[in-house]
Amino acid sequence: MAISRKYGRTWHYPFSPGTTSDDRIQYNYWDQLKMIPQLVHTEKLDGENNCLSRYGVFARSHAAPTTSPWTASIRRFWESVKNDLGDMEIFLENLYAVHSIEYRNLDQHFYVFGIREQDRWLSWEETRFYAAMLDLPVVPELKILTPPATREQFEKDTLELVTGPGTFDPHDAADGSPVTMEGIVTRNTAAYPVSEFANNVFKYVRKGHVKTDEHWTRQWRRAKLNHENGNYVDYR
Repeated sequence: MAISRKYGRTWHYPFSPGTTSDDRIQYNYWDQLKMIPQLVHTEKLDGENNCLSRYGVFARSHAAPTTSPWTASIRRFWESVKNDLGDMEIFLENLYAVHSIEYRNLDQHFYVFGIREQDRWLSWEETRFYAAMLDLPVVPELKILTPPATREQFEKDTLELVTGPGTFDPHDAADGSPVTMEGIVTRNTAAYPVSEFANNVFKYVRKGHVKTDEHWTRQWRRAKLNHENGNYVDYR
């Protein structure tokens, strides 16, 4: 039995082209979205989903804490904050190891995207507050918005947004060519129950994004930072 609940699967928008056969698509997303007063688009980053809780640092599986070498740094950081977490679970994108996208403008390796406290996902404002208290950045915030009047306008605006180059100068890890951002994650800026996750969080993934499988772990390499001696969770 898992000692922690893993992060729920985020359903795709039906106009997200980067889906595979095992992805879930929220075809009636507009019915949920138009009832949400305020949304935030954040950049979807190509890393490993990690969770910090009082029980340890977890990767995608929450059956047991992770021991991977690319989480050694964040596990050392966890040792310094574990007694302050209480019931909070800090979910972050771990960019320490390069996956399918190599980011060439990184100041840090770890970016918070959500905080769960028991049966509640904290609001975006609370998420930013507690991330700052832990001296961790949040994932890039692309836009705060109120859903427009029509689904057609929302999809048009979203498709324009995802053509951007990305915050951290993304390049294809295989051939080094520049690429656009992997996609976006849209969430309700307000808090919501864990049971309502699928109705409050949605994602768009660009066409052609290569999903990294377990083989990247065999010859993984650390992502370089702009300032190797700067203010970040130390890799040494």
